[in-house]
Amino acid sequence: MEREVDRVTEHRESPGRDLQPWYALRVRSHYERVVATSLNHKGYREFVPYYRAKRRWSDRTKIVEFPLFPGYVFCRFDPEKRLPILQTPGVVSVVSFGKKFIPVDEKEIESIRAIVTAGCEVRPWPYLRVGQRVRIRGGALDGVEGLLLEVKNETRLVVSISLLQRSVAAEIDRGSIEPVL
Repeated sequence: MEREVDRVTEHRESPGRDLQPWYALRVRSHYERVVATSLNHKGYREFVPYYRAKRRWSDRTKIVEFPLFPGYVFCRFDPEKRLPILQTPGVVSVVSFGKKFIPVDEKEIESIRAIVTAGCEVRPWPYLRVGQRVRIRGGALDGVEGLLLEVKNETRLVVSISLLQRSVAAEIDRGSIEPVL
């Protein structure tokens, strides 16, 4: 089977809209694609990273795509003009504390995007609060920061979205990391 880059759904808009922050939208279960498509048609820049995993049924094994952050879609928008976002079918809410919407850190979104588009084997990972922070030097992930983790003699870089308390792990070469001070 030919290896494909993990799927990323996103829509490009005019450069001025890129100045708006990313927000995490809580969506109905299994509605990530529906919401992303609807937002795209409305002209919003959205981002839904996917990963592939083998799933086995009694009669076959198949590679299936799943969202890295189930139940969430990332979207750039002006919080003062949120009504079209909230009226999108499948959107439950914007992640917030009280009545204040909390934007997702731009560096975290860019790190997730870099990992997904680099073609690394990627999968969801439990959110970690402790661990050494590292930066990748060289290769497709040059400059990406995350937490260093070792599982069964494999070195992994864990990148997190703090607001959602969710993480993603990618296999990396131990020789290409440096500590972040």
